[in-house]
Amino acid sequence: MTTTSRGPLAGLKIIELAGIGPGPMCAMLLADLGASVLRIDRREPSGLGIQRPLRYNLLLRNRPSISLDLKDPEAQAFVLRLVEGADALIEGFRPGVTERLGLGPDTCLGRNPKLVYGRITGWGQEGPLSQSAGHDINYLALTGILEAIGREGAPPSIPLNLVGDYAGGSLYLAFGLLAAVLEARQSGKGQVVDAAIVDGAAHLATSFFGMAAAGMLGERGTNLTDGGAWFYDVYECADGKWITVGPIEPKFLAELLARLSLDPRDLGSQSDRAAWPKARELMSSVFRTRTRDEWTDRLQQSDACFAPVLNWAEAPRHPHLTQRRTFIEVDGVTQPAPAPRFSRTVPPDPTPPAPNDADVDSALASWLPAAEIAAARAAETIR
Repeated sequence: MTTTSRGPLAGLKIIELAGIGPGPMCAMLLADLGASVLRIDRREPSGLGIQRPLRYNLLLRNRPSISLDLKDPEAQAFVLRLVEGADALIEGFRPGVTERLGLGPDTCLGRNPKLVYGRITGWGQEGPLSQSAGHDINYLALTGILEAIGREGAPPSIPLNLVGDYAGGSLYLAFGLLAAVLEARQSGKGQVVDAAIVDGAAHLATSFFGMAAAGMLGERGTNLTDGGAWFYDVYECADGKWITVGPIEPKFLAELLARLSLDPRDLGSQSDRAAWPKARELMSSVFRTRTRDEWTDRLQQSDACFAPVLNWAEAPRHPHLTQRRTFIEVDGVTQPAPAPRFSRTVPPDPTPPAPNDADVDSALASWLPAAEIAAARAAETIR
């Protein structure tokens, strides 16, 4: 099979109005798969997000960045000129901000009727909380998800900002943008994609809401996959490190117990919740007899549904992830490779995060004629 190294989204042109977290993650996802994304950053440092050296701000990889003063009418006109050649736009401001800047959906769609205008916020574009500040933990709390994560008798646990910002936000925005672009290519009409993190996170939990409605979910930390079951849990080893086991299916559980030299009768039936605490005590005592790596040698490449708990430094070195090239090195920084995989339109390795205005001519070459770029520089609209 002939392969290309441009990625499946090659030819897609996207404007990213710089924001924090979910917006940049969405832009990175699309750029990783070959889309041409132009990031428009603020002219002055904004102080947004967690500050770090640029080369480690990996959400900014794979795309150029230019800086504009979006309060300047000339800069606003420049963005609208770029909009004319774009397939989509991403913005993550509070509702109403881009409208006040003269860059709202109506204005942009007036310049490009096929444009897909993607908006990412926590609470959404409308509703009583739409103008309130918030972060990932707040969105998970309101949707019922945070209450369900954690140990029995303990406060809810915070799952980084993966479930809300990046899964419920970035992924849903990327999915919505691509769906709308496909539709626009058929209808010739663009539209607005309102990607609210509360909507996406709630949608991710569809299965659990169904189980709750059926009366199949108990309190936090008492259920099958939330740490309630002894056969789906994290156990401490002799060296203080951890392993995970998750053999829900009886045949996989039998494999695990055989490798642990345990008699299934000593643990009771999987379905007997009253026996779960005693079984967990037995499992805990067994796993504390060996180190994490000793258990890894004993259980890996089996059907015991096992994996060691690795840290940020260990994970990229695991043989499975090394062979699959799940992690790559770019500019001396180890980072996840683009995902998912494609058999034919294979995206190239990402380029490192670029400084603002590093090469404006190259960044804008596929967007505007050279004369317009020169005129904007002469007017100091761009640097």
